[in-house]
Amino acid sequence: MKNFKSINTIKLLAVLFMSSIAFVSCSSDDDDHDDHDHEEELITTVLYTLTSPTGFVTIEFQDLDGAGGADGTYDVSGPLSANTTYTGVIKLLNETEDPAEDITLEVEEEGDEHEFFYTPSISDITITKEDADVDGNPIGIETTFTTGEAGTGTLTIELIHEPTKPNDGTSASAGGSTDVEVTFSIEVQ
Repeated sequence: MKNFKSINTIKLLAVLFMSSIAFVSCSSDDDDHDDHDHEEELITTVLYTLTSPTGFVTIEFQDLDGAGGADGTYDVSGPLSANTTYTGVIKLLNETEDPAEDITLEVEEEGDEHEFFYTPSISDITITKEDADVDGNPIGIETTFTTGEAGTGTLTIELIHEPTKPNDGTSASAGGSTDVEVTFSIEVQ
């Protein structure tokens, strides 16, 4: 009788052990894509190109060794023209890869989970996001950038992951987490 109880106990423990393995191995790795963990991409370069009928200006941040190494560089190719409308396109790259990985493609593909925010300190600048995600909410890869009178100030560009959409157009109201944030000195003349 004693051996019978031991055998039953061993069988019960074996069944419980196998059930726990099955439970762990069946945890859902196929969750809906909206619930997946955000795997942060390395963004070494932010390139914002503004094109008008009379020329273009590039605004670029580059940090080829990533966070924690040498400081990144900020470059604006020239002043913006006053009272001018530019077509803007932003591009994010990981230049540690060869060839460079275009992170913008992923941002566009996952547009419902991303949004760019452009914050100029010059009050005469208006930036309108021209592209939208599948729900009709703005992404901000493509923009219309309109200058007013001459002035100097800054332009902050942020990419927010999983922002509240719709929002009031500011990163402060969007929540989410920051994938990239860079601030440039700009001049309108």
